[in-house]
Amino acid sequence: MKQVMLYCRSGFEKECAGEIQDKATALEVFGFPRVKNNSGYVIFECYQDGDADRLIRDIDFQSLIFARQMFAIASELEALPSDDRISPLLAALDEVEDFPRCGDIRIETPDTNEAKELLKFCRKFTVPVRQAMRGKGYLFNKEHAKKPVLHICFIAPGHCYVGYSYPNNNSAFFMGIPRLKFPADAPSRSTLKLEEAFHVFIPKEEWDERLASGMWGVDLGACPGGWTYQLVRRSMFVHAIDNGMMADSLMETGQVKHHQEDGFKFEPPRKNVTWLVCDMIEKPSRVAQLMGEWLIRGWAKETIFNLKLPMKGRYDEVLQDIENLKIFLIENKVKFKLQAKHLYHDREEITVHIQVLSNISPH
Repeated sequence: MKQVMLYCRSGFEKECAGEIQDKATALEVFGFPRVKNNSGYVIFECYQDGDADRLIRDIDFQSLIFARQMFAIASELEALPSDDRISPLLAALDEVEDFPRCGDIRIETPDTNEAKELLKFCRKFTVPVRQAMRGKGYLFNKEHAKKPVLHICFIAPGHCYVGYSYPNNNSAFFMGIPRLKFPADAPSRSTLKLEEAFHVFIPKEEWDERLASGMWGVDLGACPGGWTYQLVRRSMFVHAIDNGMMADSLMETGQVKHHQEDGFKFEPPRKNVTWLVCDMIEKPSRVAQLMGEWLIRGWAKETIFNLKLPMKGRYDEVLQDIENLKIFLIENKVKFKLQAKHLYHDREEITVHIQVLSNISPH
């Protein structure tokens, strides 16, 4: 197998391509990305057979910023007959050497308006395909979370790519997108950005410990309170920093202290903050520097923040800002885990999560 398929946000194919090219080159796997603007996916074409499997094993999926999902392509099928699409799929896999037996199947489309029209078909198609794949031995008879995932991605009616991903190195979500419902009592839709970040960055089994009730959080640029809402609903107390007004519903909880101050100048009154969150519309380099300063001073243990992207050179800007932040933390002897992702609810921005693992004593 020589091809890898990556899903991304429509319009960010170039950034996704640049990233997979860099990661492949670092592994000394050589090839080139095939990019179609606004398609919602990128295909990386390796020169050597077998390199696709190596990429989906050895590239840490969590390290990819712009890719929502990644799988090795076993076969491309075009012009599937509408009266029998299953037989050609099975025949195609019969010709593939070493296709793994899979524990789950996902029949998906890229996330574009055009492809979304295929989703209804994909859902209906899943049950008969699952049965047929089990009958031929390509799927276990029961779902098996530790076995590879079989992907069938339709990019147009009758035109699909078939492949597989590894469950310890892929997105657990259908189409790489967590399905979240907007809470009716939230003050703004931006609340979904932080909720999605929790799903993507923090393992569910660690939520009780790391997103615990009674914790203190700080929300820089909080108004009207979309991100504060996520902390409040988890029974945390929040310092909300913004010159604008906060939603009355949040202030009435008694869990929020509103400081009408500049987010770049605020200092927490006590050093008891676990979570620092920030969605300020500001230069990404300036926000990254501010987050670094909070962590170095020991003012917070974890942070989730957004970096707004420029119109041009988005990938280079992201790499530079994150690299500078990593250097800043390392030079100040902070041990940390950093993840960054272009989330589904992000637009012209990426979301970064940093967990401090150990720190020098606060300044």
